[in-house]
Amino acid sequence: MTLDLPLVARGKVREVYDAGSDQLLLVASDRISAYDHVLPTPIPDKGRVLTALSVWWFEQLTPVLDSFGAGHHLLSATDVPAEAAGRGMLVRRLSMLPVECVARGYLSGSGTVEYQRTGSIRDVPLPAGLVEGSRLPSPVFTPSTKAEVGEHDEAIDFAAVVGLVGAARAEELRELTLALYARGAEIALEAGIVLADTKFEFGLSAEGGLTLGDEVLTPDSSRFWPEITWSPGAAQPSYDKQFVRDWLTSSGWDRVSPPPELPADVVEATRERYVTAYEKLTGRPFA
Repeated sequence: MTLDLPLVARGKVREVYDAGSDQLLLVASDRISAYDHVLPTPIPDKGRVLTALSVWWFEQLTPVLDSFGAGHHLLSATDVPAEAAGRGMLVRRLSMLPVECVARGYLSGSGTVEYQRTGSIRDVPLPAGLVEGSRLPSPVFTPSTKAEVGEHDEAIDFAAVVGLVGAARAEELRELTLALYARGAEIALEAGIVLADTKFEFGLSAEGGLTLGDEVLTPDSSRFWPEITWSPGAAQPSYDKQFVRDWLTSSGWDRVSPPPELPADVVEATRERYVTAYEKLTGRPFA
């Protein structure tokens, strides 16, 4: 896609363009990343799903943001260039905070690995006896660094967040992250989906207000499990890119050399999972 706007940044999945007047245009591609690599095979319609679902979630989460005196960065998903229709969001330009704000309500992925080793996730102690897929006694805030493309996000403790953004802002990030997760998990469960974990990114507006940015509660940034099949003790079926991660693991790829092309059946099954997540959460058909 070629747009007649200055390119500000190119991420793993998105291009960011200067839209003037302290505004940016975020355009979601069909690229998919896993294990800090952008894979060579796109997933058809993925960018459209990410954009449409984020737009829907910004609306759902506005009351939570309002209660914290915060906002979100979305200005419009329709007032975008024709070339970016369905994939573009016109957003406020933010000064992004250097923290990935991760909320976990269930034990999974890297959280399980660390828990099995230490009984905690960084500085958050957890009770004994949990297994992969266990629901946590209450959701926890397990932040990480924001890595450059090709680098790996690193889990950090709360003290490190304080060091990055200050004590008051760190506490605000933790409280707002958990409040957004709680509301998102509630909405998802009503749709028959377990929101196992997710990440949020925040920035400061030109006026200094805390603002939710990037994408929100998508299959790229979250673990979505069908409630009907949730059963702690093993890896869970999902409506997210874990399916791709699992295939890559079984393929024998070493995570160092260039990643392999995805087979057609993996591409189609991944697209189906993304579309299913959108349709079940929103109650709308994906057109």
